[in-house]
Amino acid sequence: MAAASAVLVLLVAAERHRWQRVPRLLLPPRGWAWKQRTRKYATTTGKNISKVLIANRGEIACRVIRTAKKMGVQSVAVYSEADRNSMHVDMADEAYLIGPAPSQQSYLSMEKIIQVAKISAAQVAIHPGYGFLSENMEFAELCKQEGIIFVGPPSSAIRDMGIKSTSKSIMAAAGVPVVEGYHGEDQSDQCLKEHARTVGYPVMIKAVCGGGGKGMRIVRSEKEFQEQLESARREAKKSFNDDAMLIEKFVDTPRHVEVQVFGDHHGNVVYLFERDCSVQRRHQKIIEEAPGPGIKPEVRKKLGEAAVRAAKAVNYVGAGTVEFIMDSKHNFYFMEMNTRLQVEHPVTEMITGTDLVEWQLRIAAGEKIPLSQEEITLRGHAFEARIYAEDPNNNFMPGAGPLVHLSTPRADLTTRIETGVRQGDEVSMHYDPMIAKLVVWAADRQAALTKLKYSLRQYNIVGLHTNIDFLLSLSGHPEFEAGNVHTDFIPQHHKELLPDRKTTAKEFLCQAALGLILKEKAVSDVFKIQTQDQYSPFASSNGRRLNICYSRNMTLRDGKNNVAIAVTYNRDGSYSMQIEDKTFHVLGDLCSEEDCTYLKSSVNGVASKTKLIILENTIYLFSMDGSIQIGIPVPQYLSSASSGETQGGAVAPMTGTIEKVFVKAGDRVKAGDPLMVMIAMKMEHTIKAPKEGTIKKVFYKEGSQANRHAPLVEFEEEDSDRREAD
Repeated sequence: MAAASAVLVLLVAAERHRWQRVPRLLLPPRGWAWKQRTRKYATTTGKNISKVLIANRGEIACRVIRTAKKMGVQSVAVYSEADRNSMHVDMADEAYLIGPAPSQQSYLSMEKIIQVAKISAAQVAIHPGYGFLSENMEFAELCKQEGIIFVGPPSSAIRDMGIKSTSKSIMAAAGVPVVEGYHGEDQSDQCLKEHARTVGYPVMIKAVCGGGGKGMRIVRSEKEFQEQLESARREAKKSFNDDAMLIEKFVDTPRHVEVQVFGDHHGNVVYLFERDCSVQRRHQKIIEEAPGPGIKPEVRKKLGEAAVRAAKAVNYVGAGTVEFIMDSKHNFYFMEMNTRLQVEHPVTEMITGTDLVEWQLRIAAGEKIPLSQEEITLRGHAFEARIYAEDPNNNFMPGAGPLVHLSTPRADLTTRIETGVRQGDEVSMHYDPMIAKLVVWAADRQAALTKLKYSLRQYNIVGLHTNIDFLLSLSGHPEFEAGNVHTDFIPQHHKELLPDRKTTAKEFLCQAALGLILKEKAVSDVFKIQTQDQYSPFASSNGRRLNICYSRNMTLRDGKNNVAIAVTYNRDGSYSMQIEDKTFHVLGDLCSEEDCTYLKSSVNGVASKTKLIILENTIYLFSMDGSIQIGIPVPQYLSSASSGETQGGAVAPMTGTIEKVFVKAGDRVKAGDPLMVMIAMKMEHTIKAPKEGTIKKVFYKEGSQANRHAPLVEFEEEDSDRREAD
């Protein structure tokens, strides 16, 4: 009792939260039906699951909670101090505080999560989601020792699939295709060269103890083998103090194709077809689809059967994903197995009409897989687009900050919004920057792709950078539309996907100016009502003048350029706007729909309806043509004061924690020298000197937190004559 009380003090008392109603986003299961029970369900092995604790956060926690509620299973959430007001906490039946924001002290603390499972009542199952502890062998084993159901595979399967050399040996023995290569002890030049010749060029030379691309070389012919081998050895020795090498067949411009598998405690294993996850940046997936484009039924069957052999080889139970590399001729090779539910699992649910989380819970409780392989059918096509807080134009730099405005397409049976945030929430610097997953389904790939692009245009976010416009550019690329995808897709088409910024069309500038004028009028109208003085000069913004039409000059900012707009207020309530040598006839009004403000406008007779948001000094326009941001210039003294700029310093690219500081006051640095290392969004970022100079002041210590655009260091102001002499 004393121990339990101590834990209760640490974790805080259980907080019950009223379930927040959300749209039912899952397709109804086809081909099978389970009798729903209101509180718990019995299984063939006699186990009961009355509660499920989700050892995770964000959208996957919300996802599991929705299915638990549908099944009549109570949900238990855990949360860090940073997530106290999060969506998954509000949705759960119970929620427990487990520590500070850093995941090592909260979501990765096995002991705290096990204690919550014990406190929150008997017959609790733990669903680990993905990430954090989902593929932690020790955690799975600890759950077993404590008599808690772990919604996942046995710890032995996690162990075997977690060691790359072990997993490949197991797969080869099971008849699963693996990349041909040499992993032997003989490291002589001649031995390695002979195996490269046997494998066939091109080959990959890789450091046995490598990582991060160090000690890795692609060799396309035998004449360059020796030179590349020696280079790889030198780099490996320097990086890892080990120059042992392995040889593997190099698959040029491969596809990343994975197969969803499911196993139960009765020895049954099935596959639910493949997903293509080839399009990636920073080695992370960005758009996934199911089934894989251009994959013939006979190849699909071979993929599925190979994945089943892989799962059976490690006595797999629950949801798993077998990942393959596929070449241009649709030959495929085992890469790895993810022993958990995947982020992209919804596309599989959409094409099979299943609820994979419900399968997980039932199989964890001892039930058999509900469908035989013959009963699992493929229907239509589905896409998933991951919406991230990141800046594609700045090397996809992740970001953090508030979701000042968030509106999404309407969810239905063919459109799912998988998210863990709402308008007003913050994307935290402590965790992954994914905001949501937009999932769509249609009868075929082309129809699904059209629906994806239409839905992306309805996903509007203000407050931080997102990749939505990049996703639109990507999904509209001719090669993507043709299904010609591979892991080098983004680097290969980088210029087309991220073109140089173009000037905004004058018609959109007219819309921005009109929106600003109408907002001014709305403020005046409110003032008129509040003062009850309809004749007050401060309550009028219609520009009415006797005998003449009122004109004014406006300046808007398009990127880095100021644009002058001469506006004339016409007597009929319309406006004439002149930009450079062209005049536009503009009229319109504002309307409100579902808590959003829309601008209904006509520019030279072309009518449109655009979502309008004016925040601080920026006008945001969202339409079916995409999103546009137009700045409202402010005086220089105001912009400098408000931004807190430090003359000649370096600023934080995002909100994060200062991990290391390399400089101090008085140090002389060159442009490009490292100043600090910042940890944010699960990534390490080195802040470099923007110029040569002497450090005057360092504003942050190691362990402190810096907000986005905060000055990190200040440089000494150098005399101009001295700079010229240097």
